[in-house]
Amino acid sequence: MNVLFLSISLGSGHIKAAEALRNFITLKYPTARTLIVDTFKYINPLIHTAVVDGYLNIVKYAPQIYGGLYRMSEHRKDINKISRVLSNLMAPKIHKLIQSFKPSIIVCTHPFPLQMIAYLKKYYNLDVPSIAIVTDFVNHPFWFQENIEAYIVAHDYIKRDMIECKIPENRIFTYGIPIAPEFLKNTPKVQARKELSLENTLTVLIMGGSLGIGDIERAFKSFAKCKRDIQIIAVAGKNSALEKRLNNLSASFPLPVKIFGYTNNIPKIMDASDFIVTKPGGMTISEALAKKLPALIISPIPGQEERNEQFLINSGAAVRIYKNASIDSILCQIYDNKLRYKQMKEIAGALAKPDSGHNIVNLIEKLINDNEKGLFKYSFNAL
Repeated sequence: MNVLFLSISLGSGHIKAAEALRNFITLKYPTARTLIVDTFKYINPLIHTAVVDGYLNIVKYAPQIYGGLYRMSEHRKDINKISRVLSNLMAPKIHKLIQSFKPSIIVCTHPFPLQMIAYLKKYYNLDVPSIAIVTDFVNHPFWFQENIEAYIVAHDYIKRDMIECKIPENRIFTYGIPIAPEFLKNTPKVQARKELSLENTLTVLIMGGSLGIGDIERAFKSFAKCKRDIQIIAVAGKNSALEKRLNNLSASFPLPVKIFGYTNNIPKIMDASDFIVTKPGGMTISEALAKKLPALIISPIPGQEERNEQFLINSGAAVRIYKNASIDSILCQIYDNKLRYKQMKEIAGALAKPDSGHNIVNLIEKLINDNEKGLFKYSFNAL
């Protein structure tokens, strides 16, 4: 079995989804060949740098502009056409990679490489089955491509939306976003706190993904003013400047604080926590749901993260923390109210898809077998 993953490192969630699924494939098929490709970086490092740096800068300094572009891309076909044209121009280099690696199946965790695969199927007679893994709790027209054998989505409501957009129902699977196997192992809360040298008290985890994005510093200060017994875990990720600022701030705080930079110990840190304070990236939220961890949402990126936020709040697994909100009042409403807190945890668990990785691997097996039997017939009808 040869599995080619095509992703893009806009944020870390797309690559992490590919890495998580690769872990499940390796667990079941130790001899499988797998390759994760950061698509723009492979095609042209200059394109990669321009796109990634441009994305990070606009998200950091002009998020409303990004949100406007995202909303336009949902409704204006010309933007979708421009995206497809650019992807089509880059697709031939990916075709050379495919010819060299000879994948049994292709997994795309970002819509841009998915556009390339759809183009190669239509114009280069590519006959390799392909899977799209939608890494947010929202649908988007960029994912609507011809002759993709399977779409993996996080919830039934996304499936219904995709069916309305003419995606064949039998190609949509509500398996959820794959997360690393480590998040499926649970350490009792008291034990996790002991192993992390934490106190056994109300614990709030503040993080912004591996890049440390979001208004983490403001949230950190807000919780530090809390008048109850509480301890804070803050994860700065790869943002070393943020880690340094948080360490400097924590020196004057009267409550227990633990600061982490980039760490692979997030599963145990989540086990030790009672809440997660984060921007609603699809991967971070999927990991938190698997841990039945209620979410307090801060600074969602306009666009897909705002849609993720709406889904979580409407479902009952999260609340939004706005600027200058009283943390004491919020905790009084959602933690001291034991029924509310219990419901948030139960809803988080109900939304989680802990079997995602195993289910996707089983689907991969079926698609490869079906393709070998010649069961796929490509029509290339426009969506």
